[in-house]
Amino acid sequence: MKNPFFVIFTAIALDAVGIGLIFPILPGLLREVTHTSNVAPYIGITTALYAVMQFVFAPVLGALSDRLGRRPVLLISLGGAAISYVLMASASTLWLLLIGRAIAGLTSANMAVATAYITDISPEDKRAGRFGVFNAMFGVGFIIGPVLGGLLGDYWLRLPFIVAAGLNACNMLLALFVLAESRKAQQEKIDLSALNPLQPMKWAFSMKVLAPLILVFFIFSFSGEVYGTCWALWGADTFKWNGLWIGLSLGAFGVCQALVQAFLTGPAVKLMGDRPTIFVGLACACLALLVMALAKQSWMIFAIMPVFALGGIGTPALQSLATKQVEKGKQGQFQGVLTSVISLSAIIGPLVFSSIYFLVQKQWPGAVWLSNIAVYMIIVPIVMNLRLKKEEPGLINDLG
Repeated sequence: MKNPFFVIFTAIALDAVGIGLIFPILPGLLREVTHTSNVAPYIGITTALYAVMQFVFAPVLGALSDRLGRRPVLLISLGGAAISYVLMASASTLWLLLIGRAIAGLTSANMAVATAYITDISPEDKRAGRFGVFNAMFGVGFIIGPVLGGLLGDYWLRLPFIVAAGLNACNMLLALFVLAESRKAQQEKIDLSALNPLQPMKWAFSMKVLAPLILVFFIFSFSGEVYGTCWALWGADTFKWNGLWIGLSLGAFGVCQALVQAFLTGPAVKLMGDRPTIFVGLACACLALLVMALAKQSWMIFAIMPVFALGGIGTPALQSLATKQVEKGKQGQFQGVLTSVISLSAIIGPLVFSSIYFLVQKQWPGAVWLSNIAVYMIIVPIVMNLRLKKEEPGLINDLG
């Protein structure tokens, strides 16, 4: 428990728990607070709001961690997460629920700080593997979150939020007493332009080296939003799943995802290289989505999970490659930029996919997965033409 990686990875797992636990119970909770049965639009709004807050505050927390240190920013975000879950547990109206979800999105921007912390204490040759573990821990949280939400939510819709609040409070205490600072506070003033969420976008897409890489992150993140937005509705409409089965199905995916990220990412990149690894991941994801779109029996979804999980093997390699383009003193700010870019897709994704699901829900709910295959196909020509400069770390010294 004194290992800094333990605290960081636990924080990431709890972020994933917070994201995942709401998936099985969100439709029922929204029906309760809105007093309507058709809640697909509200699911899109709620999910997008979470991403909006993450988009706005990721560069803020990242830049603050460069100046104030990683530790205090992480402590504040963990405390804020606990408060947000308490607020959602007591929400009796839609507005109160949205406020709680907004605070949860703000505090989840600490992933940029956690990524910068890992970069601080990891040699370059070990970053890909540790980012793989980073994503695996996110997968572990994604296992626990939906199962916890589905199981406890069937007993009482508010109980999962109370449990999540307690877990975040415990992790804050653990970080307070155990986590050492990885970067000393800096004396220079914070560049206020770095706190503008639109400024990083302008910078990111002005760099010929980084723009295609960031665009790939954007599309991957956008396509990933379909699962949190539509999974619970699709499971209930197609297989008549209750909250527990929705949680178990998401948990099964999380198990496979964690194993793939922890044990297969590094060997896959060493064996095939970055570009082929991404193509293999895309092929596996598209195959799984096709099966899901056509599936008539629920066992088919669990059978395809291992193939489905292989769709994410290229992400840690992309993360490691991105960190090598930025000097050490700007890692927090850059990770905030990257998180902000990904969060932008998470704003748009839920709104787009909830609208698509609303259109196909009565005729063919599984058709929403075919729309995601179409999105993945956009990545293929971008990755085929990806050109990155093979230069030493520190190539880009100015994020302004």
